[in-house]
Amino acid sequence: MPKPTPSPSLILATLALAVYFVGAVEFMLAPMLTPLALAFAAKPADVAWLVSAYAVSYAVLAPLIGLLSDRIGRRRLLLPALALFAADALAIAFAPSLTFAIIARILGGAAGAALTPTAFALIAETVPEDRQAGAMGLVLFGLTLGIATGPTFAGLLTDAFDWQAPFVAVACGCLAVLILTARILPPSVARQGQPLKTSAARLLDGAILRPNLSKGFWLGATIAGFLISGEVLRNRYGLSTSMVGLSVTAFGVGLATGNLAIGRFTIWVGRPETVLIFAIALIFVTQSAFLATDPSLGLAIGLLALWGFASGLAAPANTAIQASRAGSNAGFVLASSESMNNGALLVLAPIVASWIGGGDTINAAILLGVCTLAALGVNLADRKSQTKTLPCLNP
Repeated sequence: MPKPTPSPSLILATLALAVYFVGAVEFMLAPMLTPLALAFAAKPADVAWLVSAYAVSYAVLAPLIGLLSDRIGRRRLLLPALALFAADALAIAFAPSLTFAIIARILGGAAGAALTPTAFALIAETVPEDRQAGAMGLVLFGLTLGIATGPTFAGLLTDAFDWQAPFVAVACGCLAVLILTARILPPSVARQGQPLKTSAARLLDGAILRPNLSKGFWLGATIAGFLISGEVLRNRYGLSTSMVGLSVTAFGVGLATGNLAIGRFTIWVGRPETVLIFAIALIFVTQSAFLATDPSLGLAIGLLALWGFASGLAAPANTAIQASRAGSNAGFVLASSESMNNGALLVLAPIVASWIGGGDTINAAILLGVCTLAALGVNLADRKSQTKTLPCLNP
């Protein structure tokens, strides 16, 4: 008998589990910069290059892997990506030096480049357009759980055992999800893709370029800001590693709420473009207030939660816009967008980590705020451009 086709909801749940480790692997470093610096006899700013190495690999490989996913099918890339995440975590756990660990992060970057945009491209080709924002929000909820629980588990496991324990736990989890994903996802379907030159030309189309640039600006700034948030809390309030991990979980809780609310928000306002503009404006306000002011610990945690909520709305809204405009090039366009995100992170993370190491939160707030405002400006220009073209599309 032929194997029954899994339900769409089961596929979405499986994709959510798969991308869970993207958030866990990347964001669990937030409370671990100081323990890793001690382990490798380095400075926290040097350890931040673990993030930058991941970003370089991701940024360079994402477009090529996205183009490949448009041709050979999504499953053939999702499964190896989970295996690479496991290998990356083990390589860092048993790295003899920080240099080795930074080089090993190339594996993690390749895995992220294969997994996240491919999962969203799969949604774009299997879910009706009017439901894509909600579906992407559900899958992003898995990513959010990784962001929310990754720092917490990393802090608790580091305090209870040592800094290697979180990486070993991630490796075991990736292998378990790999087995489940292999059983759930339908077979890959090879398709005839467009030539690289044709696909690349699509990236210069204003309708594609504007949301790609926007996401690069606001998401790169948001990730860089979140990665230093743990050190900001540690320096201001004298928190332990485990307490830092628990405190930054507020950002993840906000993210989860935003992910789950995006479908209803889109229905209320009618267009994901409007949701995105509101969300980016809220990111700017909360991110700037967290970094540039000196609030009480309770208020700081509340700002982190609102910052996360705004990001939880912005990510699926931005991705749905990109996927709906990209059509058959969804894998390539979404992957190229991820390159922009990680390119921005590559530049921003070492700079703001160095400033935070010296206690300078004001310059960090200014730099990240400028990037977020740039994203807001791009989206306002995009809405104006799209409004002008709508009568032409619907005579």
